[in-house]
Amino acid sequence: MNARVIFKGLGLILSLALLGYVFESSGLSDSVNEAWIDAHVRGHGLSGEMLFLLMGGIFTALGLPRQVIAFLGGYAFNVWLGTLLGTLAALLGCALSFAYARFFGRELLRARLGKRAHRFDRFIHHHPVSMTVLIRLLPVGSNILTNLAAGISSIRLRHFLLGSMIGYVPQTLIFALVGSGVHLDPVLKIGLAVALFLVSAVLGLYLYRRNRVAARLGESIGA
Repeated sequence: MNARVIFKGLGLILSLALLGYVFESSGLSDSVNEAWIDAHVRGHGLSGEMLFLLMGGIFTALGLPRQVIAFLGGYAFNVWLGTLLGTLAALLGCALSFAYARFFGRELLRARLGKRAHRFDRFIHHHPVSMTVLIRLLPVGSNILTNLAAGISSIRLRHFLLGSMIGYVPQTLIFALVGSGVHLDPVLKIGLAVALFLVSAVLGLYLYRRNRVAARLGESIGA
């Protein structure tokens, strides 16, 4: 292990410790709730939207489920603006954790995420954008672990971000709808959200199975 790896490892540890301290001492760790949104975001115009975007990006980069940010986006704004800002916040968090892993932890994270990164590489090798969309559509997996695995894989950032942005939209829309104050019967609203989620999940699973079949066919032809 050379000095460069040691330096990056120390930077990773110290920066995480500093972020944890700042979040705990500032009270930001307790801020992801409707009361904080009411006080600082809702009704504050452009400044509230930018604050929401920044907060959402930081929190999703640190592992908060992007669905929570989407819910709060719908609560703070409306379905469509909440979906837009929730998607952009998740994308910002995606870029932050991806860049963080690629710059600081590529060598260290390979020890823990090497197999995941290798599987990720194999899965997205030929079609990085469409395969990333597929990963985001599937109702399984961890957002932050996917971002970190991508960061230590060979995928280019622009391909990963484009695929993630497209794949984020369906679930963001669903949770923004649930969190919004749109004038629908609560049962109807939840039912619509569940229906959209199922459609998204079925589409993701269908595409996954289709791509697996195509890959096996290609291997058979090439064999």
